[in-house]
Amino acid sequence: MHCRPHRVCDFFPRVANHGGKGSRHAMTDRHRQRQFETLLQEHRGIVFKIARAYARGSADRDDLAQEIAVQLWRSFGHYDAARAKFSTWMYRVALNVAISHARRANRGEPLEPLDAAHLELPGEADVAQPDERLAALHAFIGQLDPLNRALILLYLEDRSYAEIAQVLGISETNVATKIGRIKQRLRGRMAPAATTGA
Repeated sequence: MHCRPHRVCDFFPRVANHGGKGSRHAMTDRHRQRQFETLLQEHRGIVFKIARAYARGSADRDDLAQEIAVQLWRSFGHYDAARAKFSTWMYRVALNVAISHARRANRGEPLEPLDAAHLELPGEADVAQPDERLAALHAFIGQLDPLNRALILLYLEDRSYAEIAQVLGISETNVATKIGRIKQRLRGRMAPAATTGA
């Protein structure tokens, strides 16, 4: 059995498990696979956004996106829709994979600086060139440790504190505290830039 054209497995070919375990499990496995492919297709922007934020060059981003998709597939049997939205669960798995990937890849090597392109979803049109303040914000985010980078990326997507807490496995109070500290650090960093730029 091969992937149909323009399906999610075209994006993540190693994820698809096209074999069956036998006739009595084949229908369940195929249904589960189709369900996974549909959900992954609907939320694939999350994978690409996280890969862009946590990996260096293009090839590394592609590898990380593939690694995330594989881990999502492996973990899909444990997904419980009653406990969390798929996108929340997906963020949690994807961020865990990305943070582990970044730690392995960064043994002494800095990440490529984060810029506006890293935060865009595939297919988003460039509306305008980022101004200096936006470039400074992206540089600041790129220098954060992996957990705080994940936290701020979720915050910038207007995720609730409750959802951020669920994705990252920390309390809502901890989310609020960390966001407050990040904002304070950002204000301190942006204030000198504003006074020198005026």
